[in-house]
Amino acid sequence: MTEIPEHLRKRAEEARAKAAAAKAEPEAAAAAAPSEAESKIPAHLLERAKAARSKAAGTGDVGESVAAASGGGTALATAAPPVAAGPGGHTQRLLTVVKSGSIQDVKASPQDKVHVWPHLLSIEFVASLLCIGFVLIFSIFVNAPLLELADINKTPNPSKAPWYFLGLQEMLSMFHPMVAGVLLPGLGLGGLMLAPYVDRNPSIKPEDRKFAISLFTVFLMSSAVLTIIGSFFRGPGQLFVMPWVQGLFFEL
Repeated sequence: MTEIPEHLRKRAEEARAKAAAAKAEPEAAAAAAPSEAESKIPAHLLERAKAARSKAAGTGDVGESVAAASGGGTALATAAPPVAAGPGGHTQRLLTVVKSGSIQDVKASPQDKVHVWPHLLSIEFVASLLCIGFVLIFSIFVNAPLLELADINKTPNPSKAPWYFLGLQEMLSMFHPMVAGVLLPGLGLGGLMLAPYVDRNPSIKPEDRKFAISLFTVFLMSSAVLTIIGSFFRGPGQLFVMPWVQGLFFEL
């Protein structure tokens, strides 16, 4: 619960006391007013003063005040306006015009961190189990034996590099070794290294990261296409063959 400062509480109590005194003043004046016989004041002047006090206190009748004002003469006394009246005569409460920041200081800041256990480690554990299960099933159905020792007197035809270098080997069959082995791979890797400095958009939405996604898609698709061609569509003498016609010339 918010604690109200002492000076605001005293100010509110003084305002309530002044408002109560202003409201009780017309009633006390009306009770202490002498009769027509004692004061020798005409009846129409007494009625006019009573109507003015009632109007100032907010309890008078509009018709009576108009009738009293039409009788002529000057009113004897008028009541002061309420002390706590605001703009337009509306009385406002004290705490409704005081902002919460002037009474209490909120220092709490939102936390966007979560614990490593179990939020992160449980997900990583499930992912590792899935990867181990996939490798186990793949090793059961796919035969990948070790090859025999290399013979310097017998070169296999076709002689293919490991699958992760088949993209470079495919480019060597189409371009000069300087272009295929140095220039094009250097441009690809350099573009990937410069991408975080060129595209500084922190958004994770694909529609907001068109440059980065386009660059990575071109790099990934070109590497995948060259690797697939070198693996399944190259036969003896690195000639282009159809795998469903002449078979596969590829071993894991």
